[in-house]
Amino acid sequence: MEINRRRLLQLLVGTPLLSSLPVAAQQARILIASAADTADGSHLLVVMDELGSSLLRHPLPDRAHHVAAHPSKPWVAAVARRPGYYIDLVDYTSGQLQQRIEPQPGRHFYGHAIFTRDGQGLWVTEMDMASGEGRVTLRNLATPQQPVRDFSSGGIGPHELLLAPDASTLVVANGGILTDGRDKLNIDSMTPSLAYIDQDTGRLLEQRFLPHEDHQLSIRHIDINSRGEVIIALQYQGDIADDKPLVALHRRGSELRLLKAPTEINRQMAQYCGSARFDSSGRIAAVSAPRGNLITFWDVDNSRYLTSLKAADGCGLAATEEPEVFIASSGRGHCYTLYPREEYREPLRLPPQLSSLAWDNHMMLFQAKA
Repeated sequence: MEINRRRLLQLLVGTPLLSSLPVAAQQARILIASAADTADGSHLLVVMDELGSSLLRHPLPDRAHHVAAHPSKPWVAAVARRPGYYIDLVDYTSGQLQQRIEPQPGRHFYGHAIFTRDGQGLWVTEMDMASGEGRVTLRNLATPQQPVRDFSSGGIGPHELLLAPDASTLVVANGGILTDGRDKLNIDSMTPSLAYIDQDTGRLLEQRFLPHEDHQLSIRHIDINSRGEVIIALQYQGDIADDKPLVALHRRGSELRLLKAPTEINRQMAQYCGSARFDSSGRIAAVSAPRGNLITFWDVDNSRYLTSLKAADGCGLAATEEPEVFIASSGRGHCYTLYPREEYREPLRLPPQLSSLAWDNHMMLFQAKA
């Protein structure tokens, strides 16, 4: 396969981690954030810059899952892995813990949260342990322990949530799995769904379910592009011999559309997708399959599989500002720049203190704030 001259030079000379980004993006100082585990089993929130320098190594009380960046302040929030009992809000310039948010009694977090656009609040997916009902809460950062809004997620097991381009609709992935700790209790009757919820009233605006024969495809991770299209990473809970589609696409007003990779690739995905992200154009989506050591890529306009790249235990995904280019992280301590059109991956040059970490499921790329 042919590699263009610019990328060949990047391999031959010492360049920043994010040398694939446009010059303007590099000047804006792009940061990478993720939760990670150390070799001795400790848990960290890590923020590093485009040169691979660690800006933050914040110790966490337990394993984290998702990291969100504040829209205007130098803060990141690390959300505990399900069943989660903390969200650490940390200033990555000073290293100071701003606050630790804990769920109300009888609740736990589901691993994901997003900041409101004005930066004053945090939307969180939760479980009411007595009823098993999924909840979505809004927590004002000034008084975060008591939610200012609290409404149904529209199902069981809400996981990732996003704000739609209209800035008023929350999109929630209801995994459908009732859990007790990490134990799954309702696999035979699980009902995953994709829910669109009015953020002001909690009213369910639209909800989509999979066909009954596919009800064991848990809807866990999602991303949304500027056109409001949602890419969905699925996790199959049925028979190990089944060959089910593991990616779905949704457009408002239509049914969920299941997308299947070629049989050989689909089987390699090992019935489990861990993260989904659109590129900056919103036309190409990456979906990771960490158990299959693959990152798959999908043409959204034509609703079809494009290609895949190998990445051992690769799960975390982020879009760069360059169309069709992604960053990926793995549980083996590696990070890559991915070029699906060229079927090429470029390892990022991490220093030893970072390459020895096991990166957790999600990572994010964001512009540094003063």
